[in-house]
Amino acid sequence: MKVGIVGMPESGKTTLFQALTKCEVPIQAYGSNKPNIGVVSVPDERVDYFAKQYNPKKITYAPIEFTDSAPKMGKEFGPEFFSDVKKSDAIVIVIRGFVNEVGDEPNPLSELSSILDEILLADFTLIDTRMQRVEKQLHGAKKGATNNATQEMDFLKRLQSCLDDGKKLITLDYTEEELKTIRNYDFLTLRDVIAVLNVSENEISNPTSMTKSFNDFCEKSNIPSLVLCASVEMEVSQLSQEEEIEFLESMGISEPARNALIKKTYETLGLISFITAGEPEVRAWTIKKGSTALEAAGTIHTDIARGFIRAEVANFNNILPVETWEKAKSDGIVKLQGKEYIMEDGDVVYIRAKV
Repeated sequence: MKVGIVGMPESGKTTLFQALTKCEVPIQAYGSNKPNIGVVSVPDERVDYFAKQYNPKKITYAPIEFTDSAPKMGKEFGPEFFSDVKKSDAIVIVIRGFVNEVGDEPNPLSELSSILDEILLADFTLIDTRMQRVEKQLHGAKKGATNNATQEMDFLKRLQSCLDDGKKLITLDYTEEELKTIRNYDFLTLRDVIAVLNVSENEISNPTSMTKSFNDFCEKSNIPSLVLCASVEMEVSQLSQEEEIEFLESMGISEPARNALIKKTYETLGLISFITAGEPEVRAWTIKKGSTALEAAGTIHTDIARGFIRAEVANFNNILPVETWEKAKSDGIVKLQGKEYIMEDGDVVYIRAKV
């Protein structure tokens, strides 16, 4: 899974990236045309639980690749503003919610609205450019050789109409053939968006009307949102586990906001995790919500899916009261499931397969 981070200069997007990656990724110099890229492990207490039991040779958390778009000089939008995140599955928009170094007051709603408009405009531009090319194909093609171009033009007009209505392309229903076509484009409005308001430490402790207005706007716009202080999050990410727990408890916070953002990204993208656990490895696997046991098997290995016989399944929440998989199995909590079983978040799975 890939997540792109965008934001205006001074929004704190790179600080957030450093918090997410615990400052373990070298940061590109300002003005560089290269983005910052780092892979982050998704925190999962279920993996931790089984790792303590089995003491495995290997522990693997589900990964997320974060791309912090290259810093763009100036404050104007341009064709390169979203270039680094076009291949992302979701886009995190970081909005400044603090007074900057020169004393400029934040204007979160205006800034967020501008970036959302630019995302729509980027897709408008892409569609217009493609329509011009298809138009040339139609004029230059021989009679009877225009069918594909005509179909593509009709499809592009449908997409254009959707954007004209102020709707994202992700809201449309597509046929299998249309899905194949649309994969050839890098439309931004096919991506889910998460809005992050980066505020001062004082705003976290004493929220003002700014935070409320931001949350209300996102809720009405159906945009997942989160409010955090990136600078504090970066500092917390540098603490030891014991120090971090102590610090968060002193502030009355259950978990660092970076974890909350990672979880919100999962939720927004409709992803869940299932667990495989044993002495060789305890591992979390990422799948789409609604995936079958057969699809989960394919995530592990195509040969396992091909030879799938049955899956032994018990949810972590049902194992926890009896403490171990072995006890859950003897108590009848573990069930045998077939290919069509719909996986749930936190399912612990052992797959029987003829390989």
